[in-house]
Amino acid sequence: MAAKETFLLLGTQAHHAPGVDRSWDQAWANLDSWKRWLTVTGSDHVSFTDLPILAAQVGLPIPGASISAQRSEEITRSYVAAFFDLHVKGIPQPLLDGPSPDSPEVAFQQP
Repeated sequence: MAAKETFLLLGTQAHHAPGVDRSWDQAWANLDSWKRWLTVTGSDHVSFTDLPILAAQVGLPIPGASISAQRSEEITRSYVAAFFDLHVKGIPQPLLDGPSPDSPEVAFQQP
């Protein structure tokens, strides 16, 4: 039995909302298994890496990002960990079922 693909698209609200980046729109339309498309208000491309934390330690701002380094790290860790807990460990993850009052910056896209 072949495994089904699963996809978590996590991007910026400014650049990855439906209709903004056509490559995401096309990819979404071609995915027929479990998928989530999340955008984070105030984030920038590098918000989902270690760069904001490192930049904050030396006092450098991340151009285009209004979300704090700590908050972007919390969001990235929470949603990526939930994705792997659900699909690798089989542990249900309500965080991936829809918007959370604990993460108002995260929007669930349904193009």
